[in-house]
Amino acid sequence: MPRVLLLLPVASYRNQDFLDAAQRLGIEVVCAADHCHQLAAQQGLTPILSLHFDQPEAAAEQVLTALGRRIDAVLAVDDAGVELAAILRDRLNLPGNTLAAVRISRDKLAFRQLLRETGLNCPAFYHHHNAIDARLPYPVVVKPRCLSASRGVMRADTDTEFNCAIQQAQQIQQRDDRDAAQLGLLVEAFIPGPEYALEGLLENGQLRVLALFDKPDPLDGPYFEETIYVTPSRLATAQQQAIQHYVATACVAMGLTHGVIHAEMRVNDRGVWLLEIAARSIGGLCGRMLRTRLGMPLEELILRHALALPIALSTDADASGVMMIPVPLRGIYQGVDGLDAARSVPHIDAIQISARPGQRIAPAPESASYLGFIFSRAATPAQAEAALRDAHARLTFAIQPDLTLRK
Repeated sequence: MPRVLLLLPVASYRNQDFLDAAQRLGIEVVCAADHCHQLAAQQGLTPILSLHFDQPEAAAEQVLTALGRRIDAVLAVDDAGVELAAILRDRLNLPGNTLAAVRISRDKLAFRQLLRETGLNCPAFYHHHNAIDARLPYPVVVKPRCLSASRGVMRADTDTEFNCAIQQAQQIQQRDDRDAAQLGLLVEAFIPGPEYALEGLLENGQLRVLALFDKPDPLDGPYFEETIYVTPSRLATAQQQAIQHYVATACVAMGLTHGVIHAEMRVNDRGVWLLEIAARSIGGLCGRMLRTRLGMPLEELILRHALALPIALSTDADASGVMMIPVPLRGIYQGVDGLDAARSVPHIDAIQISARPGQRIAPAPESASYLGFIFSRAATPAQAEAALRDAHARLTFAIQPDLTLRK
C-alpha cells in the first residue's frame, strides 16, 4: 500500500477532500498538521501534529524523527506547507520541486524580480522597506510579500490612500507572518485588464493545462477579493496559447518542474502579465468544480501524480463555475436563509456554506476565508456564470456587525 505524508493546515478547507481521495485510492495517509502546541499536548496529539509550518527546517527535523517507515510521497495541501514539503522531499529523496523554486513561488517580490530578469511582462515595482523609498506614479498596488488569497493587497490612487494601504498591509502581514519585520512590502504599478487563472500539472518540466478560468468580475480595487471562476475560458485561442506559453516559460525560469501549479494573470492589449504562480493547486473548495471536467476529483489527480499512478482524464465539454461567497462586512456570522431557493436554480450543482454560526468574519483585505462556495455546471460558460449570480442573489446572510464602543 502506498504511503503518503499530507501536510494539513488546521484551517484549510481542503483537508477532507484530500483524505477522501486517499481513501478511494487505498493510500495509507500519515497526517502532519499545525495544531497549537499547547492544545496538542493537552489533547494527547503526537509531535507531528503540532508543527510550525512557518519554521520549515525545524519542522522537517520533527517530522523525520517521527516518521518511521518509508514515505512514498509528501504533499502540502495549501500554501502554508509547501516549503516544508520541499525540504522533506529532498531529505527523503522523493521527486518534487526544489526549496529554492518553491520559495520564489511564495515571495511576490522574488517572483517580480525573476520576471524582470527573464524578460517577461512585468510592471514597475519596488521593495518598500522604509519611508524614504521612491514612489511610482499612481495607481499602484501594495502587497504583502508572502500572503495568499489577496490578503493585504490594496490599490492606491493618491498619497493618502497609499499611506493608509502601507499601514494596513503592514499590520496584516505582521499578524500573519512571523518574519514580517524583515520582509517589507511589494509596491507595483497597477496592471489594467481582466484576470484569468490557469490550473496546470508539471510532468518532467512540461506543462499540462488542466483548466483555464475566466474571472468575470472586474478586479480593479481598492481590494482584490476573488468571487467567480468559470471554465472553459471564453478568451480567443491565440490569447489562451499566449497564457500557456507565459506560464510554461515562467515555470522553467523559477525551476518548477513537478506537480500541480496555480497561476494567475491579467491580459490586456500589451499581452499577458503574470501575477503569481503557486506551487500548489487552486485554493478553497474551488477544485470541486473540476471533478466532472477531469473525470476525477482534483485531489485524486494530485495524489495519482505524486505516486506515479495512471492518470486518465475525461473530455467532458460542459462548462463549470464556482462562486467564492464574499464576506460583506466584519462581524459575527449567525446563519443563512434562502438555501433551498438557491439550490433550485437551474445548473446549480451544489452550495457549501463553510462559515459556522458564532464565527468571527471579516471582508477583504484582511480575511482569507469566504462564507461558502456555490458550484454550477451548464452547457456554456455564460449559463454557468448566470446560475452562480442567480443563486447568490437568493441567499440572505445574517451577520451581527462588530460594535465599536465609544466613550
